[in-house]
Amino acid sequence: MTEDLAITALAALAQQARLRCFRALVGAAPVGLTPGALAATLGISPSTLSFHLKELTHAGLVEPTRAGRHLIYRPSIERMNALLAYLSAHCCQGADCGVGATSAAVVCGTPSDTQTP
Repeated sequence: MTEDLAITALAALAQQARLRCFRALVGAAPVGLTPGALAATLGISPSTLSFHLKELTHAGLVEPTRAGRHLIYRPSIERMNALLAYLSAHCCQGADCGVGATSAAVVCGTPSDTQTP
């Protein structure tokens, strides 16, 4: 991950509603959520949610996919892990202290392993 990508991702998460949205999507991974279900979960209006999902998508943290007539939003676990690895790359002056890309990585099943809502 480049510094510019890390800054974009961190800027997207540096807002309360977007952080709550991303955390809710991580909790719903790998299945994901529709915008309606996400708005209901977070208690925010659909138009406000749409703006925040656009910002998270632009930062590469969220990936929308179409399932019939519905959009399903899923977190980009790969991008999240890349951000965590970038942030911890120089931990403990490069010494092997157990905090790094492998210990911070999250692995979820694929969306095909589960049913969509």
